[in-house]
Amino acid sequence: MGYFAGRAAPMGVVSPGVVEATFYNFHPAMVRRSLPDAWTLASPDSVLSVRTEAAAAALRRLAPEADEVVPRLLPLLREAIEHGNGAGRALFAANRDVVVSDDLRGLWQAATTLREHRGDGHVAILTEADLDGCEAHVLFAATEGGPPEVLRDNRGWSEHDWGRATSRLCRRGLVRSEGGPTSAGRQLRRDIEQRTDELATQPYRLLAGDEVEEMIRLLSAIGRRIVTSGEIPFPNPMGLPEPGAAE
Repeated sequence: MGYFAGRAAPMGVVSPGVVEATFYNFHPAMVRRSLPDAWTLASPDSVLSVRTEAAAAALRRLAPEADEVVPRLLPLLREAIEHGNGAGRALFAANRDVVVSDDLRGLWQAATTLREHRGDGHVAILTEADLDGCEAHVLFAATEGGPPEVLRDNRGWSEHDWGRATSRLCRRGLVRSEGGPTSAGRQLRRDIEQRTDELATQPYRLLAGDEVEEMIRLLSAIGRRIVTSGEIPFPNPMGLPEPGAAE
């Protein structure tokens, strides 16, 4: 309930159907166990306040140097957000309208807004590829080698759902019956990621090259501190590789 309310809060009191469409890869029943009931316990504004405070506290604890880079990094992130196109990107547009202070809370919110820009584009590409939420995870697990149960269980899909999705992808020639990828499946995954990355560059195109490089450098330093803190589990539902793992 906390996850669905927290991520959906920028959109206001939305229905389960809106969250199913924008979050994309969760089983509808999992969404509907949390929404709309969450809105009877806390308003979106309350959830947003707690979300940003908790995120800032975590950043301050795991990457204390993050406070020092806010004055340089936050204006760059906000400039990228200003250039971002919100058409068809519901989560990006909603997060762009969230107003927070010029400190770690603002830094986290800005990074989240740009993350949702990429996520909205990724959903568009998955839809174009005619992959439903469960199929997207099956193909990811097949091509990236992640444990299916981590992706499946954390998104609310059953073993039966997973098996049926695998069968559908088999008929399309994307995976084999035992779950391994075909060459066509690997190519589709590469195409999806490449096109997602291409769409995600849009907010940064009007920034100077040295500004983008500085943004990446500063964010990467913070990211490394967080990823190596030991508080993010590996494997994890996001499919992030363990630090030091071969690419």
